[in-house]
Amino acid sequence: MQVIATYSTKGGSGKTSTAVNLAWEASKSGPVLLWDLDAQGASTYLTGVKPKLKGGVSKLVTGGKSISDVVRSADFSRPEGQHRIDVLPADDSYRELELLLDAAKGSKRRVEKVLKDASGTYETVILDCPPGASLVAENAVRAADVIVSPLPPSPLSLRTLGQVRELVADSAKPAPILAFLSLVDRRKLSHRRAAEELPAEHPEILDVVIPASVVVEHMGDERAPVAAFAARHPVAQAYASLWTAITEQLR
Repeated sequence: MQVIATYSTKGGSGKTSTAVNLAWEASKSGPVLLWDLDAQGASTYLTGVKPKLKGGVSKLVTGGKSISDVVRSADFSRPEGQHRIDVLPADDSYRELELLLDAAKGSKRRVEKVLKDASGTYETVILDCPPGASLVAENAVRAADVIVSPLPPSPLSLRTLGQVRELVADSAKPAPILAFLSLVDRRKLSHRRAAEELPAEHPEILDVVIPASVVVEHMGDERAPVAAFAARHPVAQAYASLWTAITEQLR
């Protein structure tokens, strides 16, 4: 089982759309668990599952419930041969997750411990982390085999990458970071330059670009990944390329 954390210290970077679209790509090779660790519940919403966790997140973190007790299957249609995507939804109880983890024994390893229940059931686990530096993010980073970090092409993007590096470096077992440029509008000179120069200058930044497009906003209307309703769109193809790059790192 491979664990992938989508993480950025900056909100609005495309983190959640990345998590949902990578779950779609990963499901082509086996069952996927998408765990929405963000109290805003955006991944939960975009996959169309009910945002209510039986017993709240405390039951999950303390071992009162297992993943199999609370997951829900995403209900968007999938092509024949594509495996299921199960979602561990976020609800209002996730607002207390930081405090629950802080009070728990082995507070930085609770997510890793909960995921042991998923081993043998899922080929891939994708963790949609909350933005910023937090105990929740530290848990996810510790549990992950790779950290996937979207970077909008702005002057602050390298600062964001530096913050991600710092949090990952503090982990007991630092995972590799794979960053990529998201929300890229090639009509803008600064965006074109970023897409051309940053991957060559920084080894963590992949030569993969996710275009800025209204089709990503349509995920909220469709409650599905882009490839589920616009498979030939450049955004869907870009996420497929991103998934290929990730799988190469995990080999």
